[in-house]
Amino acid sequence: MTNIPEFHGVVRASEDWLDDLKHRLAWEHTDRIFLAFVATLHALRDHLPTDAVARLGAGLPPLLRGFYFEGWHPRGRPPGQIGREAFFSRIHEGVHRDPGVDAEAVSRAVFALLAKRLPDAELEEIKAAAPAPLHGLWPD
Repeated sequence: MTNIPEFHGVVRASEDWLDDLKHRLAWEHTDRIFLAFVATLHALRDHLPTDAVARLGAGLPPLLRGFYFEGWHPRGRPPGQIGREAFFSRIHEGVHRDPGVDAEAVSRAVFALLAKRLPDAELEEIKAAAPAPLHGLWPD
């Protein structure tokens, strides 16, 4: 297995993203952080056009990219508008209805993480493609 250092680098990149989210949310439990991250990405992904889904996925570390695309069917229902409450409900479902999770705070933290880590041009295209009710969740 000659690519072990490369594999460790992929794992470390994913851990860096999750550590960043951990600090943004001031949470301790890694499993909750991971579930919240993936739930938010899935809720966003399922309401973006296909090209924006691919653009966002390309910006994620490879390991997280796999979780992001898990369960996605590009030929499924077309992306539609989603209200903020429906978006938050989708996140809440993704964290197994954990009462300690504030879906709006999670959304804002994940969107801020994406804003920090994705290239500006890609980020602006993803933000523009996101449903209008979600635009206020992105950092200024």
